[in-house]
Amino acid sequence: MTQNAPGRRPVLRAALGLLAGAAPAGCARDHGPPPRLRLATGPEGGPYNAFGNALAQAAAAGGRPLEIVPVATSASVDNLLRLRDGSVELALAMADTAEDAVVGRGPFDRPVPVAALARVYVNYTHLAVPADGPVRSVADLAGRPVATGAEGSGVQVVAGRVLRAAGTDTGPAPARPHHLGLAESVTALRGGRVDALFWAGGVPTPALARLSRERPLRFLPLDGYAGALRERHGPVYSEVVLPPGAYGLTEPVGTIGVGNYLLARADVPAAAVRGLTGVVFDRWRELLSEVTAGARLEPRFAIATGRVPLHPGAAAHYRSVYG
Repeated sequence: MTQNAPGRRPVLRAALGLLAGAAPAGCARDHGPPPRLRLATGPEGGPYNAFGNALAQAAAAGGRPLEIVPVATSASVDNLLRLRDGSVELALAMADTAEDAVVGRGPFDRPVPVAALARVYVNYTHLAVPADGPVRSVADLAGRPVATGAEGSGVQVVAGRVLRAAGTDTGPAPARPHHLGLAESVTALRGGRVDALFWAGGVPTPALARLSRERPLRFLPLDGYAGALRERHGPVYSEVVLPPGAYGLTEPVGTIGVGNYLLARADVPAAAVRGLTGVVFDRWRELLSEVTAGARLEPRFAIATGRVPLHPGAAAHYRSVYG
């Protein structure tokens, strides 16, 4: 696992103290680990599902008294609703959607009592169009069919916010969203049924890499909208770069980054969460290799979960390892 430099330890200890203090009081109860923890992931074949399956295998191989059961879903929004209704104990979700859930806004009519184990990696927002097509900016999507992610996904949330920030969600000829998952979006773009597709995931995303080898793609810059999204929705959005080499790109393309959180219901026992957080840090290299190239998991990155409180079990893991 990644070790902190000595100068970072006071910062990490202070952050852990603040986050642990902000966690809901009821989630500190420890009745022993449950026999199994259901983990809401994402669609079959997608990165969340791959991460969840890898985490289940790592937990089984680690000799800890934990059984992780991945559950295929539509992803972030769906996952948080399942956490709320108790049909799962764990979930993966994008940071913007998780913060909406904690404060009870957007698709959540009341706050969802969740806590974070870690911010595990960053999603890169992709807006892909055919390289030989007429679309060269988000404004050019006015009146055009656009794949904006499956119903209940975090992609749908960030796509809608980008279109609103660009002013292409209203007016005489608004963009026409098609709520499609990644595989369906790729098929629709390949067949000309949509003129663009949104995706939020690691780099490279295999399905888009395969498509880019079949036909050249243009990835539209989105980093210019990050400030407007932060102003309206909070600091969960950052400027990141799709690097040269990915998808055949010859130069970097600025876009929007959104963290991904591993979450638990607030009432999951602290011992189970502490053990699972240990698995994540013991096996982070293989877990992240399933979703994004070159990513690292460091403690000060992992505890940066914004308005989502750190679970006391996770805080206990960080304190035990990093002081």
